[in-house]
Order: sequence, then C-alpha cells, then structure tokens
Amino acid sequence: MFRYAICNETFQDWPFESAFAFARECGYTGIEIAPFTLATYATDIPAQQRMAVRRQAEVAGLTVVGLHWLLAKTEGFYLTSPDAAVRQKTAGYLAELARLCRDLGGSIMVLGSPKQRNLLPGVSKPQAMEYAADVIATALPTLVDCDVTLAIEPLGPAEGDFLLTASEGREQINQHNSPNVRLHLDCKAMASEARPIPEIIRANRDILAHFHANDPNLQGPGMGNLDMLPIFQAIKEIDYRGWVSVEVFDYTPGIERLAKESMANMLVAVGAN
Repeated sequence: MFRYAICNETFQDWPFESAFAFARECGYTGIEIAPFTLATYATDIPAQQRMAVRRQAEVAGLTVVGLHWLLAKTEGFYLTSPDAAVRQKTAGYLAELARLCRDLGGSIMVLGSPKQRNLLPGVSKPQAMEYAADVIATALPTLVDCDVTLAIEPLGPAEGDFLLTASEGREQINQHNSPNVRLHLDCKAMASEARPIPEIIRANRDILAHFHANDPNLQGPGMGNLDMLPIFQAIKEIDYRGWVSVEVFDYTPGIERLAKESMANMLVAVGAN
C-alpha cells in the first residue's frame, strides 16, 4: 500500500552503489537525495554525474524520490531575507535544484533548511511569510516546467523560529494556489505541536505531498517513544499515495540497524492497521 524510501545521507560515506543496494535489500523502493552528498552546490553537479546517480538507483531497483536538505551547507541563500537580491539569488538556486531533481528522476523537493529561513533581526513573521512567498513564486515557473513539487516542511522550535506548524505551512502554501507547492509532514516535527499527530495528518490531507517517518529521539520510526500505529492509521485513512521516507539524524545505532529496524517497524505499524 505504502511506498517506502530512505534518505541517502543515512548511509554516510558508503558508495552510492552499496547504499542503494542495501536500501533495496531492506525493502525500500525509493531513495531521497541530499544534494550535499553529490556536491556542496547543485551548480557543481555535471550532467554526467546526474545521469550516473540516476542509473545507479535504477540498477538497484530504486526510484529517486527527490531532494531534501535543499540549502544545507551552502552560503549566500536565504528564504526570508529582506534583501531582494538575496531572495532573487535563492529563487535562482531553487530553480537549479528543481532541474537537478528532474535530472535525477525525482519529483519532490522538501523545503526545510531552517538555518536559511529563520527570522533575521528586525524581520517579523508576517514579513518573513511575504519574503518566502516572493522566493517561491519566482522559482515556481521552473518547478512547473520540471514537474517538481516544492513541499514546505514545518519544523519544530528545536530547529528554528519560522514555519513551526502545519498551519503555518498551509498559510504559505495558500499564497501560491499551485499544485507544485504543497505540504511535507515530518513525525519528529509534528510531535512538537499541541495537536495530536493523526489530527494534523487528517487536517492536511488535501495538500500533503510527502511524509518523513522518524522519532523525536532523532532515530528511525519505532526506535523511540512515539507510537507509530495511530500515525500510519491516519495516513492510511486519508488514502495518502505519496512516499513514506525514513529520515534520521542520530546514527548511533549504526547504519544497518537504522535502515532495517525502521522498515521493520513501519511494516508492523501498517500490519496492525
């Protein structure tokens, strides 16, 4: 019923061929790419390298879902900058990421990157919403041309101070009225909201484009105290057809255990429903 993917930075310094093959062995059919695992800047990833990575995924039996950590490790880009030139530069880079996503065979770009969107001194939340909307609107024609959906990712207060809730994500999405700007939900982030996670999922069924499964302890789904059963029940109830992608931040358990146990725990949660 669900399509399962895993984020490629989970495998750290593994060669792509080994990482992709192991992901498929664990039962994943999708791989989500962090651009910085290819190069610091998308502009430094030549066509030959893009084609090679896409082919490696195909040989392993994986679909490239898309990109996340869009602005991580880069400099000079900022989603909520009051400087129009910075916003224009950021929009241009999102457009280049859309082309990278397309070239890899992906169709989703998860816009998290809290360090490049947190409120700058003197910038209010309403102003930040306007600045972010300006960046996204400028990049939108390229997103449409590449058939790529930008999935806005709310992140909790541990990560930043802008776009903290699904409701705030919806507020930004509503400014664009485009099927290419939609919502991404992350279990860890939703756990920081006052509303129960299943309620958040059901309330945003109309705009949900992508989903990350993990735990507030920064490990994989089912590897902490967060009950995954009602979460998977909710995404099943809304007839979600997108990817469920594992994203972890704490690699202490080891790569193999993280990949295997995350998949096993999700299958248990689905089977219980």
